[in-house]
Amino acid sequence: MQQLGNHTNATLEENMVRHMVLNSLLSYKKKFSSEYGELVIACDNKNVWRKKVFPYYKANRKKAKENSDTDWKSIFECLSNIREELKTFFPYKVVDVESAEADDVIATITRNNDEKILILSGDKDFIQLHSKNVDQYDPVRKKFIKHDNPNTFLFEHILKGDSGDGIPNILSNDDVFISGTRQKPMTAKRIKNYMETPLNEMDNESRRNFQRNEMLIDLKFTPKEIQDMILDQFNSQKKDKSQLMNYFIKNKLKNLMEHIGEF
Repeated sequence: MQQLGNHTNATLEENMVRHMVLNSLLSYKKKFSSEYGELVIACDNKNVWRKKVFPYYKANRKKAKENSDTDWKSIFECLSNIREELKTFFPYKVVDVESAEADDVIATITRNNDEKILILSGDKDFIQLHSKNVDQYDPVRKKFIKHDNPNTFLFEHILKGDSGDGIPNILSNDDVFISGTRQKPMTAKRIKNYMETPLNEMDNESRRNFQRNEMLIDLKFTPKEIQDMILDQFNSQKKDKSQLMNYFIKNKLKNLMEHIGEF
């Protein structure tokens, strides 16, 4: 996305993006499949359920896009085209569920699978999923992400909120990032006090805001009907490589042709 964001005409760059995506997938498959098994692609969908329960969710990103010179519409169309190609032609499961984010997909599959799993993302939100069979690798910094206590991390994350997603800390109002006001600082002393205070003993505002953030950040709160759709889509997909050759020829992927058997 960083490289693509430098181009205002995504249509002209679609072949470049396609090569970039396929090279990345092939690289990850070679590096990790022997230990972690099949490659699964988790997608962000539209009409995200979090926006329905919290209208300010990621609203600050929308404002930034509106003020940007980048042709985001063309970029998303380009990526959408490639996603559909992956669904149709490639041997990988592509899980793309209405109202779900990739986080929901990853959490649901992870929590319903006893096999060894690698979450390929630098997003620290996934620390809450770490366990004896779940690892995480940051492909940008090229290093594994580890944490001594995922439950403590999650609790602190709920207290602090997530400014990147438009989620305030529990001391601040819902619209703090949109109104332009400043958050009340969540100091280390306050974090320690909250860690030692049961939820039912918090003041009403803190408890209300904690529950707001918990619903948005704790991936156990993904609605059951969405989890069911994710699992149904994941378990029902039967993929093979029978259409890869025609796809490579059609899209003139000469440089990747010699690696077709590795996909």
